[in-house]
Amino acid sequence: MSTPGYVVRLAEGPADREACFAVRKEVFVGEQGVPEDLEYDAHDAGAVHVLAVREDGVPLGTGRLLSGEAAVAQTGADPSVGCLGRLAVTSGARGLGVGAALVRAIEDAARARGLTAVDLHAQTHALGFYARLGYEPYGPEYLEAGIPHRGMRRAL
Repeated sequence: MSTPGYVVRLAEGPADREACFAVRKEVFVGEQGVPEDLEYDAHDAGAVHVLAVREDGVPLGTGRLLSGEAAVAQTGADPSVGCLGRLAVTSGARGLGVGAALVRAIEDAARARGLTAVDLHAQTHALGFYARLGYEPYGPEYLEAGIPHRGMRRAL
């Protein structure tokens, strides 16, 4: 997916994966204070990662899709439901549509894998963002890494 000033694509190879992790470290660990040992997990190895990069190659955002047993472990849903997670956009790129483009790229990857819906754990301050993209909240609010979250789902 291409938009003015940046492109969103599947992350391929070690350099892309490191760019994804660098964005996550900046946003989750640096800005939000999530402990680094919680930010990176065993699911990273098998996840589909998407990456938004500026025309000059600077990473702007990332997200990941879990499917199969990894998604079930995160959401408790059946294996036909993917799990969108670790969506992060650098502070300088917020407001440019990067987050929405990343979500749509993750949904495209989910469709390509035959998934019927996507679940996510939304930080409560981001509920409106996901709702505008068609996600509906479910279940009670809960803490994850000390941050209030709520489950959301969108049928594909």
